[in-house]
Amino acid sequence: MAEAFVSYRLADAPAARRLAEEVRNAGHEVWFDEWRIDLGDSIVERISTGLSATAYLILCYSSSGVESPWMSREWMSTLARQLDGQPVKILPVRLTGNAVPAILADIKYADLVRNWDAGIRQLLAAIR
Repeated sequence: MAEAFVSYRLADAPAARRLAEEVRNAGHEVWFDEWRIDLGDSIVERISTGLSATAYLILCYSSSGVESPWMSREWMSTLARQLDGQPVKILPVRLTGNAVPAILADIKYADLVRNWDAGIRQLLAAIR
């Protein structure tokens, strides 16, 4: 099954955790910081290793935005890999709020606000 990295803001942790659990329960490998970074680990090293091994970056956005320092690094490095021709895909997921961030305006997203279950089905269909 595919490896998916879940990128989110700390304010969205409960919803991001629920999403990560559903993707994992569908049989995919999921990189979620709470599950992959242990006490004493280098945070930067663990995130870098996770990003380099992933085929999908699940970019969770909300009314809190996507502009936290960690999230920005995660999706920008994934976008750079994508533009370099590597087989990685950014899968935007709306957790709360209305506005789609400008950088994601042309990318279809899974809308968990309107219908959580339908959005999860769309997300899982995109992960192959």
